[in-house]
Amino acid sequence: MNKLGGILPSRKFSLDPETLLCYGFDASGIESAPAAVVWPENIDDIVRISEFAYGNNIPICPRGAGTGMTGGAIPPKGSLVISFERMNRILDIDSKNLTALVQPGVINGKLQREVEMMNLFYPPDPASMNFCTIGGNVAENAGGPRAVKYGVTRDYVLEIEGVLPDGRIIHTGSQTMKGVVGYDLASLLVGSEGTLCTI
Repeated sequence: MNKLGGILPSRKFSLDPETLLCYGFDASGIESAPAAVVWPENIDDIVRISEFAYGNNIPICPRGAGTGMTGGAIPPKGSLVISFERMNRILDIDSKNLTALVQPGVINGKLQREVEMMNLFYPPDPASMNFCTIGGNVAENAGGPRAVKYGVTRDYVLEIEGVLPDGRIIHTGSQTMKGVVGYDLASLLVGSEGTLCTI
């Protein structure tokens, strides 16, 4: 892990044991400290991190806010946690087409408030909506009380840009509710808990 300094500036990663403890648990109560934590700021950082981990046979564990109850954010021993807290921007809200483009670290409640100011509505409302991230919601296919009427996160994801374990970038889905060409890979990635790619 000391080689991380060769691919990232020191402000983007930590090997400090006390810092690592903060990234070794989620709401499930299970704990397991990682070997390192990285804070990417863009997709190029994620590509470099993934290539590094893949080339050194280091497991990675993508992490939102750690509010899930399923253990999805618990890092395997010796792993590298990719925390998305710095990738927290709402890039676009298209009120005409009822779509939003967000980075994975955007807090669910922040997106809710932004679209409400435009008289719009984002239905998925996990109990932790004021703390959980959209990336984590996508990885866990989060729901909430409104899911009974409006559906879960999968029902509101049109496109996903992801990074495969070896660092290749993939684009899935389209800006339409129905795509008639090929497999619906975006829906496959929703709920995959980071096991297929980093979302």
